[in-house]
Amino acid sequence: MKRKEIKIVLDANIFINPDARLFFGKSIEEAINNFLHLLEKKSNITCFMPPSVFSELLNFVEIKKVSSKLSLIDKKPPSKYEIPIPAILLYEFIEEIRARINQGLRVAEKHSRKGLRGAKEEEIIKNLRNEYRLALREGIIDSKEDFDLILLSKELSAYLSTSDKGVIKWAQKLGITCISAEELKNLLSN
Repeated sequence: MKRKEIKIVLDANIFINPDARLFFGKSIEEAINNFLHLLEKKSNITCFMPPSVFSELLNFVEIKKVSSKLSLIDKKPPSKYEIPIPAILLYEFIEEIRARINQGLRVAEKHSRKGLRGAKEEEIIKNLRNEYRLALREGIIDSKEDFDLILLSKELSAYLSTSDKGVIKWAQKLGITCISAEELKNLLSN
């Protein structure tokens, strides 16, 4: 009996994010090599990565330390002009962006007031950046690479392996099943 073919779209953060990477190795290169070693043994699992995400991954890797088996990951761009996306998704995204812009404005106002009261400039800037990043970027798709992951997963009817909360949230709105690094490791190990 032939085993069911499984398609998985990989986010670079599976290898870059220290919490996710630990399921495959201590360093980025070790994690990639261990992942490829496991993948090589699975004839029923095909892994994909959009070229934009693959390029992002290469920014963090010493390529000489990565297995030549990197070609086991199919670098496939999503068919951006052919994938239908429900209008409600765009509507919800616009609503969320507007709310986050308003949150960012409140964060900036709060820290401006602290500056007017004589608080230390370095501390204000550090705290402003942290709170602003949380208000605007956490839990949302905030890059074309994030969107490429979602589109490719939708196009291929594939699992999406990521640790990015924003990607997970928006992928699930499209009915895409997301799996963690731990789940990916278990899938490859069994």
